[in-house]
Amino acid sequence: MRALPELTEYSMSKVDLSQFTFKGLERPVIEDLRTMSAADKEQLIMSGVDVDETDRSASFLHMDHSNVHCESNDPNVEILDIKKALAKYDGLPDYFWKLIDKDKDEFTRAAAENLHGGYFIRTKKGVKIEKPVQSCLFIKADKAGQNVHNIVVVEEDSEVHIITGCLVSDQHTEGAHLGISEFYVKKGGKLTFTMIHNWGEKVTVRPRSYGLVEEGGAYLSNYVLMKPVHDLQMYPTIRLAGRGAVARFNSVVVAPEGSLLNMGNRVIMDAPETRAEIISRTITTGGTMIVPAMIEANAVPARGHLECKGLILGKGVIHAIPELKGTVAGVELSHEAAVGKIAQEEIEYLMARGMDEEEATSTIVRGFLNVDIMGLPAELKEVIERTIQETEKDMF
Repeated sequence: MRALPELTEYSMSKVDLSQFTFKGLERPVIEDLRTMSAADKEQLIMSGVDVDETDRSASFLHMDHSNVHCESNDPNVEILDIKKALAKYDGLPDYFWKLIDKDKDEFTRAAAENLHGGYFIRTKKGVKIEKPVQSCLFIKADKAGQNVHNIVVVEEDSEVHIITGCLVSDQHTEGAHLGISEFYVKKGGKLTFTMIHNWGEKVTVRPRSYGLVEEGGAYLSNYVLMKPVHDLQMYPTIRLAGRGAVARFNSVVVAPEGSLLNMGNRVIMDAPETRAEIISRTITTGGTMIVPAMIEANAVPARGHLECKGLILGKGVIHAIPELKGTVAGVELSHEAAVGKIAQEEIEYLMARGMDEEEATSTIVRGFLNVDIMGLPAELKEVIERTIQETEKDMF
């Protein structure tokens, strides 16, 4: 039997970084996000960013090659541009490039050699941060190449929700985003990380993310992508290194025609009494999606579950690749994967109750993309609901 191909064998289109501008796109400081243009503010809002900042404990905005806004409204949250954090903390020797190899690929090397910025976020030990922290990585200029490195440190017994919006100023803007993220959740800490990708049809995206969760810690990830993106490849990994650690990934993704997505998640369970769950809901309306997901258990007891479900509306491809790996007796790992179409009997059932075919299909799709499972703040659910409504116009 032929072995399952490595992730790298599911190759993406070749990226020529020389076609993008990686120098000279510095931007001035923006003291008040409300002073931005109406178009930019609308893009920010649709990416989960509160421009009023009244319901955020801290805010960070990086535009093209510069940090343009960085402010904390809570003394228990430290937020800095990564360059300032490196200067303040003598290079952040415990955190900077500790989980990711800077020579992993051409994208990590590019980010290491020419760092534009990124955020450093750290919570105070033992404190639950009541309001979310928000960050935004914004490509404004056409042909901009953006290198960022983000570090999040959740100290012992603290809790925080970070909402990250990634976007371009216009759907026709061409750009490349190379993002490195390292997450450290200390003993008893909890990080909820919600990412809304609102890229464009000519944007290439290469995030590289890795997280380490200590004893009793939790990492909860929510990922939303409902807008076109030219070419995206990511495979974030979380290592559960302490007893009782937990990781959960929730993803809601739509791939319109022209989008090429290779995106999945991996959890490595290296301690006893750990739990992992990866849940994805994917729809293609013409795009190509490769959806790898893996749970690896190397200690007992350990429980993990994968659930990958995809809908093909019209043309398009979904290639779901669930993987389970157990290296010791007694691990409990399971998966459920399904790719197909909307059942005709479901449509007919709703039509028999007064809906036309389009309304019935829309209702089923909304249920499939149910974001209630994410446990998001009410205002963020509203943003995602608006995004679903806009996406439905393109679907139908």
